[in-house]
Amino acid sequence: MKIRKACALAALKDVCCYFTQNHGQVAVFDATNTTRERREVILTFAKENGYKVFFIESLCDDPEIIAENIKQVKLSSPDYVDCDKEEAVTDFLKRIDCYKLAYVPLDDDKDRNLSYIKIFNVGSRYLVNQVQDHIQSRIVYYLMNIHVTPRTIYLCRHGESELNILGRIGGDSGLSPQGKKFAAALGTYIRGQYILDLKIWTSHMRRTIQTAEAIGVPYEQWKALNEIDAGVCEEMMYEEIQDHFPEEFALRDQDKYRYRYPKGESYEDLVQRLEPVIMELERQENVLVICHQAVMRCLLAYFLDKSADELPYLKCPLHTVMKLTPVAYGCDVESIFLKVEAVNTHRDRPVNVDVDRDPEDALLTVPEHN
Repeated sequence: MKIRKACALAALKDVCCYFTQNHGQVAVFDATNTTRERREVILTFAKENGYKVFFIESLCDDPEIIAENIKQVKLSSPDYVDCDKEEAVTDFLKRIDCYKLAYVPLDDDKDRNLSYIKIFNVGSRYLVNQVQDHIQSRIVYYLMNIHVTPRTIYLCRHGESELNILGRIGGDSGLSPQGKKFAAALGTYIRGQYILDLKIWTSHMRRTIQTAEAIGVPYEQWKALNEIDAGVCEEMMYEEIQDHFPEEFALRDQDKYRYRYPKGESYEDLVQRLEPVIMELERQENVLVICHQAVMRCLLAYFLDKSADELPYLKCPLHTVMKLTPVAYGCDVESIFLKVEAVNTHRDRPVNVDVDRDPEDALLTVPEHN
């Protein structure tokens, strides 16, 4: 117990450091097997340091849900390497009985002054108490919309566009001949998957709409799925941006996630714009999202837990479908190239990001184009 208490205090110090030194805004503290006294320690710590606490309690007494969770999550633990599955399930059920002896659930009466949400049997029922601010309300909204129903999310970009061939960014051009071939191939692929109740989402831009129309089923347009707004650089080639705005080109390379195009958007802006789309993806079951390179990077980064530094450089090639299957604590990813050639639009992270660099260095990682 002394060791456990020391570990808990060390974790609290880590939280404090995260807020004060790393400028964090939200920290998750695992209070599994907690007692009311331990909760009081957390609350006292938060009050002394000016933080707010929101408890999330998940309660489950459905034997089928518990058994399935053990099989999907706990059997991968080092404790059960080379162990018979049924024996492992039996053993973990004994662990749960031990947890019950130590854990003190939130009490609707004694804890009525605390901010919390109780989740019963993975979302069959919720109890929300004393939500205090915007962040807590967003947490509640998120937790009430996620589910564990088996599903698949398909992400792909539109077919190759006329501006893609020319190496120009943004714009609202239509599909190239190769892009139209991809749209037909995508329709064949999707129909061959025999997906139950599939929903298809596109942006408001011509190239995604034309791609979806070739599938031959209803689709829904989301303005939030439009490509990142390049502002004054819309429809320009990288070479032209370097020629007309060399300082802007370098500044974007220095911090691609936070850099905002003049009169345009940053990846950070795009992430905020896509929040409603991500929330709705969590609520839905099977969805095909036909979108754009920057948008697809943001969606992939969310599901694959990529950092802000990695996000702008994720590879999302044209004419390739990313099949995402959410699993416990992660997401399985399968990349399917539909065998229709397209230009490469991916620009690798440059090494030299100085404002006074030579144009040759600035353009070193620009993909080839006509």
